[in-house]
Amino acid sequence: MSKATHSSTAGTLPQAEVSATAGTIKTVLILAGLAVLIAAPMFVYPIFLMKLLCFALFACAFNLLIGYTGLLSFGHAAFFGGAAYFTAYSVKEWGVTPEIGLVIGMAGAALLGLVIGFFAIRRQGIYFAMITLALSQMFYFFCLQAPFTHGEDGLQGVPRGHLFGLLDLNAPLNIYYTVLAAFVIALLVIWRFVNSPFGMILKSIRENEQRAISLGYSVQRYKLGAFVMSATLAGLAGGLKALVFQFATLTDVTWQMSGEVILMTLLGGIGTMIGPIFGAGLVVTLQNYLATSDFPVTIITGLVFMACVLVFRRGLIGEFYASRLGRKLGFQHRS
Repeated sequence: MSKATHSSTAGTLPQAEVSATAGTIKTVLILAGLAVLIAAPMFVYPIFLMKLLCFALFACAFNLLIGYTGLLSFGHAAFFGGAAYFTAYSVKEWGVTPEIGLVIGMAGAALLGLVIGFFAIRRQGIYFAMITLALSQMFYFFCLQAPFTHGEDGLQGVPRGHLFGLLDLNAPLNIYYTVLAAFVIALLVIWRFVNSPFGMILKSIRENEQRAISLGYSVQRYKLGAFVMSATLAGLAGGLKALVFQFATLTDVTWQMSGEVILMTLLGGIGTMIGPIFGAGLVVTLQNYLATSDFPVTIITGLVFMACVLVFRRGLIGEFYASRLGRKLGFQHRS
């Protein structure tokens, strides 16, 4: 064996060992996080945990669009709140089972995503964001006037029912583990979507759209596909929230809700798989524990956001990924 070959082999083996170690560490962290979520309702109020999971899923769905496709939507509340209405109405008025209600909510969110995305993807940058905001506000006023939403009163008293006709979701632990299972499955779908050839093309569009066009890709079709997928998963989050809290209101379709999910994603780290989860956990925790205080929650949230923008430019998890420890553990994050 020549000296050059020997040197190359010696340099390759440590790198392979580092990659294997990083993969093992990631697996251990994932399993530890899953174990914590499984045991969490024994120590923390299940309703709070379910709210956190719903908003974490909402933030992950939004991150799929902005983090991996580079599209900033100001109208994701339409999918979240719209699915909440569709699920709540179908379960309460039509008497369908909760899983069918969730499917109806996701289908409604996907249809909304198809319509809004069809018009929005024809523009870029701030124009794209403004179109999504405008169409989302149109949907908000529709929900305000439509008879089936009951206006400002909302849809209340939504029955949780029995999952697949067997599992009683009125039991706190039953519905918690149902929400957790849906959350984990949705994360797996996002991970598979991001790491598929389709996801690779989305990343290339995010990095250099003109080059992707020159390579022959139908950029608008890929953008629309990502938009619909993001809307569908946001709809799943909204449908789950409607079942957990047993109501759907106008709060879920306001522009402030779109702002909240943007804040959650920015705090955690755009373009990371678990960043939006941490961001959602931070915002929901602040809202929950400061709700009874005299100090406005929005001011505290704004101060936290300002601190993160000034100190953690990539978000909390994004900065960890970019740190020396994060790189040593094998995490990667786009600057």
